[in-house]
Amino acid sequence: MTEKVIIIGGGPGGYVAAIRLNNMGFQTTLIEKNKVGGVCLNVGCIPTKALYKSAEVFNQANKLESYGIDFEGTVRPNADKIRERKNVVVNTLVSGIEKLLSSAGVEVIFGEARITGKNSVMVNGETLHFDRLIIATGSSSFIPPIKGVENEGVVTSTELLDFKEIPEELVIVGGGVIGMEFAGIFASFGTKVTVLEALPGILPGIDGEIVKRLKPLLKKKNIEVMTSVMVKEIVKDGDKLKVLMDGKKGSLEVSGDQVLISTGRRANVKNLGLEEVGIETGRTGIIVNGHFMTNIDGIYAIGDVNGKWLLAHAASAQGEYVAEHIAGEHPVIGKFVPGCVFVFPEIASVGYTEEQLKAENLEYHTSKFLLGANGKALSMGEGEGLVKVISDLNHKIIGVHIMGAHASDLIHEGLLACEKGMTADDMKSVIHAHPTLAEAFFESVMGLKGEAVHMVQPRRS
Repeated sequence: MTEKVIIIGGGPGGYVAAIRLNNMGFQTTLIEKNKVGGVCLNVGCIPTKALYKSAEVFNQANKLESYGIDFEGTVRPNADKIRERKNVVVNTLVSGIEKLLSSAGVEVIFGEARITGKNSVMVNGETLHFDRLIIATGSSSFIPPIKGVENEGVVTSTELLDFKEIPEELVIVGGGVIGMEFAGIFASFGTKVTVLEALPGILPGIDGEIVKRLKPLLKKKNIEVMTSVMVKEIVKDGDKLKVLMDGKKGSLEVSGDQVLISTGRRANVKNLGLEEVGIETGRTGIIVNGHFMTNIDGIYAIGDVNGKWLLAHAASAQGEYVAEHIAGEHPVIGKFVPGCVFVFPEIASVGYTEEQLKAENLEYHTSKFLLGANGKALSMGEGEGLVKVISDLNHKIIGVHIMGAHASDLIHEGLLACEKGMTADDMKSVIHAHPTLAEAFFESVMGLKGEAVHMVQPRRS
């Protein structure tokens, strides 16, 4: 008899697991309460990247003269057309996933599921039975208990994605990845952006040197960053919103047309029936073992809901892993998970940061190659940034951090090097095409042993 697997949640973890399982011969049902694709596709990664591209093109249009192109007209952002383009991109991809699920033979049910037993769930008033269950319900924006967050004009990233007009002033509470991406997008469209961060620095988890080099670039782009501030209240002040906060030097306030609350995300574990069947949860979500199985045999949790990595590609990798584990195979999942931040210029990172290595008292080498010395970057007019490589004392690559054009694409060579334990010597014989941005990675790796040709080396005594 064919095993029945139910997946709750049709995001990048859930739909990937469903398709993979069905292709391996399982009877698979996917339950989704909204739209397939989850937060990432509908109100997260994809729509923000569509807005990012519009902002990038607008930035380029404002620099036409630097490329030797004369233009007599006025270039300005059109909120309606930008939003419409974003929606087209999202709808196209949602439609594509629906076709993939259909062609794979996955049964899709739209509704809100609740676990009613160790082998049953209820959806739309009907009880369905399963042999295995995968919980892939994702996460939602966390709204801190700030007085005045209910005021009109205070929004989460979901509402801001459907902006009807470009605000003159935007205050962003939270300097993590989501907050900084929106800061870059709206600043490009001409908005004065103020970012408020409770921690001493923005983009926690990103290598400190990268963040330090980003700060002056943000200032040039009309983004003010205020760190070590604690927001106390948001007050309606005529057509504006006033944000009151405490800083190192006492009380402070800033105002804006809108306030984006971007203070992290929390796992979607409520109203799932977890308590009724005894599924254990922790501070970051559902507790799972090394196979992403919960404490209940046959019930798994993947993606944001287990709180391990709040990244769409991590959820997809976990979905494939669990599908193969259910099938009795011996799957392997990567140790290294890359992260990308779509600011201007892009940031991408994988592996150890210097801060982590220092905290663990580990010795290491670093090498940096500035994109201002890379022919392709200069020809593109994108000379800002660098490629930083970190190795252990045997020159095995253990961290790669990039700030610059196409960093989100370049990081994968660094990911491969980290995942496969490659050394500087392993990379030495790998010929990189010229002129390309990838040469910057090669030069940075060669710099670990002082063998980079296109990098100024310290004088030997």
